[in-house]
Amino acid sequence: MRGSHTGPLMPVPFHQAKPTRFDGPPRVIAAGYQICEGRLIGPNDLFDDPAFDYARERATQLANNLRRQGIFEPHRLPPEEMEYTTLPKVLEKLKDRFKDIGEPKAKAPGTGEGEIHE
Repeated sequence: MRGSHTGPLMPVPFHQAKPTRFDGPPRVIAAGYQICEGRLIGPNDLFDDPAFDYARERATQLANNLRRQGIFEPHRLPPEEMEYTTLPKVLEKLKDRFKDIGEPKAKAPGTGEGEIHE
């Protein structure tokens, strides 16, 4: 996932371990081994089991929901974890264009102030 996105872990069999989407979901494999008479036997593909089909489907749904949130958190990592990307340089270049708008002031429900009506 290029280290810049978050996502649910997807348990996959070995043959599905190649990620094709840069933003996930991150894939996880499980290799099982046994020792028999001093010899290592395996690997056995522990996630190559239909019992994990629902977990794979759910991970896909959750990843798509995160993706729909846009290019910011929670889909993308927070700024303090993006220091190795170009983000700090871009923010530095744009710093004069940002305005501090202060904290939003809470309004009492039912006062009509600050309420959104559709």
